Amino acid sequence: MYQNKITLTPRDILEKEFKIDTRGYRLKEVDQFLDIVISDYEQFFEIINGLEKEKADLLAEIMNLKQELRNSKLSVEVASNSASGEVTNVDVIRRLSQLEKMVYGAKSSNEVETEENKEDN
Repeated sequence: MYQNKITLTPRDILEKEFKIDTRGYRLKEVDQFLDIVISDYEQFFEIINGLEKEKADLLAEIMNLKQELRNSKLSVEVASNSASGEVTNVDVIRRLSQLEKMVYGAKSSNEVETEENKEDN
């Protein structure tokens, strides 16, 4: 997937041999090689940062979907109890707890209103 962006492999770096001049390695050759290494590292950091952002987005989506699932289960439970005519204090407390989580939790009031509007439709 990212192979076309990465120039060097670990083996290329390990096996790289520079030609020796009278005063040591050829500076221009070493500088060119190091420029390639730097470029690869920049690509690695961009890839890692992109994947970390994607991971965070997916985790947030998972949390939202889990909350929706809990709310749906609660709604089904309340609806089934209402259909039978038996609404207990436990049912009321559970529903109140879910509403408090929605209002005081990580979600803003606009998101709560949006979800309520979706449920009404």
